[in-house]
Amino acid sequence: MSRAQNKRILIAGIGNIFLGDDAFGVEVVRALATRTLPPEVEVMDLGIRSYDLAYALTDHYDVVILVDAAAQGRPPGTVYLLEPDLSALHQQAPASPDGHTLDISSVLQMAQSLGEVTGQLYLVGCEPAVLETEDGTLGLSPEARAAVPQAVMLLEVLIGNSVNHETKTSAGLVPG
Repeated sequence: MSRAQNKRILIAGIGNIFLGDDAFGVEVVRALATRTLPPEVEVMDLGIRSYDLAYALTDHYDVVILVDAAAQGRPPGTVYLLEPDLSALHQQAPASPDGHTLDISSVLQMAQSLGEVTGQLYLVGCEPAVLETEDGTLGLSPEARAAVPQAVMLLEVLIGNSVNHETKTSAGLVPG
């Protein structure tokens, strides 16, 4: 068996489906789950389950790709590829987990306290337009909904690059 066949890749959709575009990660992994993926890829809808994500991060994946809404000050619907800096987490004050949201920095800190976070870490994010709906309706804004196929395409490129031992991609998307 080649090394590529042994590579473990986790794609984790995160977000709260009751907070508008915060559901972006959940919607993207739902769309991705309909695709045929290599056997080394595990797709999880983690929603706001901080502890589950923290434990998954310590499960020795070669590549972990988090998918979430990510406000970076760009136009709503902009898709980002970010590489979180784990070494910078030690400079941040630890935050307590919240039952209604999932803060990536807090989860990464928690994971590091549980064990070693190994492998390459990416965040595929989307600039949100709406993070709460006043009338309680569920669903993404039109901008975030339109970005779902773009994020799926980026994930497929990242998966292909990871399986083929490449570490960078140029999918024509805005880097963070």
